[in-house]
Amino acid sequence: MDLVELQIFKTVAEQGGITKAATALHRVQSNVTTRVKQLEERVGAKLFHRQGRRLVLSSEGKVLLAYADRMLRLSAEAQAALKGHGPHGVFKLGTLESTAATRLPPVLARYHRGHPAVRLELVTGTSGALVDRVLRGEIEAAFVAEPFAGKNLETQHAFTEELVLITPKGHRRVARPQDIDERVVLAFATGCSYRRRLESWLGRSSVVAERVMEYGSYHAITACVAAGGGIAVVPKSVLRAIGIEAQVSVHPLPSSVATAKTMLVWRAGHRSAPLDALRQELR
Repeated sequence: MDLVELQIFKTVAEQGGITKAATALHRVQSNVTTRVKQLEERVGAKLFHRQGRRLVLSSEGKVLLAYADRMLRLSAEAQAALKGHGPHGVFKLGTLESTAATRLPPVLARYHRGHPAVRLELVTGTSGALVDRVLRGEIEAAFVAEPFAGKNLETQHAFTEELVLITPKGHRRVARPQDIDERVVLAFATGCSYRRRLESWLGRSSVVAERVMEYGSYHAITACVAAGGGIAVVPKSVLRAIGIEAQVSVHPLPSSVATAKTMLVWRAGHRSAPLDALRQELR
């Protein structure tokens, strides 16, 4: 395939239209339109649908975009290798919010010093959401917590977290699920591995949460627990980072629940210089 056509196609997909893509590429609109049409003829499929003023990818376009990203990245890596350069280009990396806040800063600081030509784009989400994005090719790799569906993925252990149960201040000691007075669970959206661990632990003792309240950050979750709004399972490292330990009661969990591995995951068979460099950094 023509790499220029792929770059134009990718830019149209990112910009959502011919006009914006032409501006970003410093080309005339008619040229961008022609190149997209030529690519559609080449692959024998319609790559875009119009929604109002925007162009959105068709199902075939979404498939091609994942391959276009990989081919353009490989092309850039090949040129860099021949010029004697190290890893470079855009590296889209997913991570849990807790990992981004407590574990990644020193790792990514070293990574940036060693590979300044790599432009890292970091996105956060739950383990389930991040795994889906890796499999769809939207991000290259992600830090996720066990348990997660590992089909079609390769993995590497990155960190080990100790999870604790936090309750409002003054709550009696919790040694088993039945000791919990407050049955409102504060957690991230469905797909959060730590939430699944808590629900599984409660379920084994036939304890069911009255309701689950979903939040988008650990700051919000821990603040609501401190205010008496419910209970939550969080990494101990997050409590230290936020500095809220004195405002909540912290309870240890059984090792089967408390020990949570954070894994770096990527699509099976996928390789790139920026990813290989990160894997080496983690070692």
